[in-house]
Amino acid sequence: MSTPPNLPTSLPEISRSGNLYRVAVVGAASLKGKEVAEVLNDRNFPAIDVKLLDDDESLGQLETMGDQITFIQSVRAEQFDNVDFTFFASDQSSTRKNWPIARRVGSAVVDLSYALEDEPGATIRSPWIERELHNAIQLDLQPGPAVVAHPAAVVLSLLLLRASKAGKVNRVVATVFEPASEHGQRGMDELHQQTVNLLSFQQLPKTVYDAQVAFNMITRYGDNSSDALESVERRVLKHYQRLAGKDAPQPSLLMVQAPIFHGHAFSVFLEMEQPVAVGDLTQALTGEHVNISRVAEETPSNVNAAGQGEILLSVGRDANHDNGYWLWAAADNLRIAATTAVECAETMATTRPRGQIQ
Repeated sequence: MSTPPNLPTSLPEISRSGNLYRVAVVGAASLKGKEVAEVLNDRNFPAIDVKLLDDDESLGQLETMGDQITFIQSVRAEQFDNVDFTFFASDQSSTRKNWPIARRVGSAVVDLSYALEDEPGATIRSPWIERELHNAIQLDLQPGPAVVAHPAAVVLSLLLLRASKAGKVNRVVATVFEPASEHGQRGMDELHQQTVNLLSFQQLPKTVYDAQVAFNMITRYGDNSSDALESVERRVLKHYQRLAGKDAPQPSLLMVQAPIFHGHAFSVFLEMEQPVAVGDLTQALTGEHVNISRVAEETPSNVNAAGQGEILLSVGRDANHDNGYWLWAAADNLRIAATTAVECAETMATTRPRGQIQ
């Protein structure tokens, strides 16, 4: 079903010229898919039609798009006809199966599943970091897939690039606390069921993690888990290096699966070459997408970061090292991923043909 457009006032020139686009969200029933649909509406993306597509289990499910109620349709080849932008928020197998169809009909592809990160012509992107580095991406008339950077890599890139403005960073040690929502609804449901079963002394479901995650923190999943935590760690580092560049501080990273449903939390130790006043470091970190918590304010947490499209941050000095500093940060992983995806589409809109809708 179609959704009436709310024309934006702050998108690229191509949007202001009156062009309207047809959009498809594959995996619309997933956590990321729902977030993408919400961000499209919040940012007034110039869409005359948004198709919500998913597998058979979700067919007919009603979803809200702005003031309109629409429903999820099946993923079929004809659904991609005349679609200008396709967001893949599905699982990796669905993305690999369907993205060639979208590509073949000329749709720009934005991948939130990471399935296409090694495809020829694919680019791992974060417009936040591109703006921070004043690095405008040069897009072809038919650009390759835009792969949404892992939200943890986006947060670390932004914080460490800005910290470097306060002085040379000699060493970075970062611990990232992974939420269940990074594993989609299945990960959320398994954490919930484990919690319930533990309290009632019943056997724990372990399909996703193959380990106890309720009331527990681990750095490794079981051998039969659906994904490995080490692979997430490698992806975050890979995306960080692609975003921040070779001259940025290279962090030592540990991923920890935390018993939380939603939102990343970060503990980051910085060792500067020379002592820096906390106020100067805080000033360097301040800027777009970063909300600094002052002493009298609530400490950043994954709870108060929920639904916010920015990083909540507090800064403190290490008690034993004059040139050591601690950053404690929290961010909504799904909101950052969805915002990144929609901003990628906004920049890609400049390469879409002007004139009437295709």
